[in-house]
Amino acid sequence: MRRDSTPEFIEALARGLDVLRCFEPGRPAMTLSELAAATGLARPTVRRILITLEQLGYVRSSDGEFSLTPRVLDLGMAYIRSQSLWDLAVPHLRELVKQTGESCSIAQLDGSDIVYVARVAVPKLVTLSVTIGTRFPAPATSLGKVLLAALSPEELERRLAEPSRSGIEPAHRHEREELDTVLSKVRARGWALTDEELAPGIRSVAAPIRDGQGAVVAAVNVNAHAAETPVDTLTDRHLPRLLGTASAISADWEAWKAHPMEVLAPGAGS
Repeated sequence: MRRDSTPEFIEALARGLDVLRCFEPGRPAMTLSELAAATGLARPTVRRILITLEQLGYVRSSDGEFSLTPRVLDLGMAYIRSQSLWDLAVPHLRELVKQTGESCSIAQLDGSDIVYVARVAVPKLVTLSVTIGTRFPAPATSLGKVLLAALSPEELERRLAEPSRSGIEPAHRHEREELDTVLSKVRARGWALTDEELAPGIRSVAAPIRDGQGAVVAAVNVNAHAAETPVDTLTDRHLPRLLGTASAISADWEAWKAHPMEVLAPGAGS
């Protein structure tokens, strides 16, 4: 089906978003010709889009190349602020980091990728940099396994059919039968583990965050360096704390959805 098959669809907006999505890892700056080729749009169309985005402050140009500006982050942060997930989760993540000494994150699904929406990190040497907005292929991560395992069979097929937009080639790519077995185990035990599947040296354990109806809305993990933290430490020591944190965030999420209120910054009411 053509994406502009309904009269309400705004093709110009879709094309503008297509241009923004072209700037991926490894392609921070692109020429007009490169953007036209990447989007499949005519050069005059891309030029008008870039002029508009530049005037709005989302794109800058230099020496014939275009790149994104930090203002693009406003688009993603609008989603995070609207969900209040960060405000709800950060005290729990900080406590979990204090208990485990490891970085902890929350992610949600976007297509076949996970996208980080909250994170509290500790300074450690890791092979992949992670910030809010980072995306990774879901099947290669503990967060992704938790989120994929919660999908219906039809939705799982649809998600996995979408190509990753992370720009990351995982260290281990699951065959479909193997992935189905892994996800079945995740459903049975309620948490997921990965051991250097995304990249060498990275292992993590994740658990689901649920809404008031029990639906999985996000996943939270404890991430560790393989050279420092054995798998047994993740599952025997960190997992019970992680499960408690996931339960606490879920309870706060349910309470906020039932009685939404503005979260005040520390000292704002004093």
